[in-house]
Amino acid sequence: MVDKYAVIREIKQYAETNNVPIMMDDGINFLTTYILKNHVKSILEIGTAIGYSAIMMALVDVNVKITTIERDEVRYLEALKNVKLLGLEDRITLIYNDAFNVKLDDKFDLIFIDAAKAQSIKFFEMFERNLNCNGAIITDNLKFHGLVDKNDSEIKSRNLRALVRKIKDYIKFLETNEKYNTEFFDIGDGISVSIKK
Repeated sequence: MVDKYAVIREIKQYAETNNVPIMMDDGINFLTTYILKNHVKSILEIGTAIGYSAIMMALVDVNVKITTIERDEVRYLEALKNVKLLGLEDRITLIYNDAFNVKLDDKFDLIFIDAAKAQSIKFFEMFERNLNCNGAIITDNLKFHGLVDKNDSEIKSRNLRALVRKIKDYIKFLETNEKYNTEFFDIGDGISVSIKK
């Protein structure tokens, strides 16, 4: 019998050592609590990284099934290894591809966007057709390490400024999207929950 807590500690250690961004503890607690409270059974995750959030979501309830997409081969293979270690391969389906090349017909109770921050609007618009009625789209990293609250002039790197601008555009997109009720939570690195009206 595998010690799941030991495996999760190892995954977090790997993430830290290899600079792989994974959800902060209070962010993952928020996400898993949401899944439990709202009886979420099917999840689509955009951005697997090394499988940490998919694994944490799957461990909430044995009936939860997750489809998760990752385009980075090294991270995808690491995620595959982690999912197998915990014996979750029958409940977590990993897709190695760029999310923009993936067409899915399935419907999901929850879509979790945790991939390239500059593409959040495109991900939202591309996959919202896969959302069940009353389903939710949750997005992580809306504060982007506190940079979203800073002025452009305070951010030295031009690339970083452009990325922060894209995140601000996404926040505006969520605030003005008539089809969804969106709530923002100052938890972890900033989380939004958009529920289909």
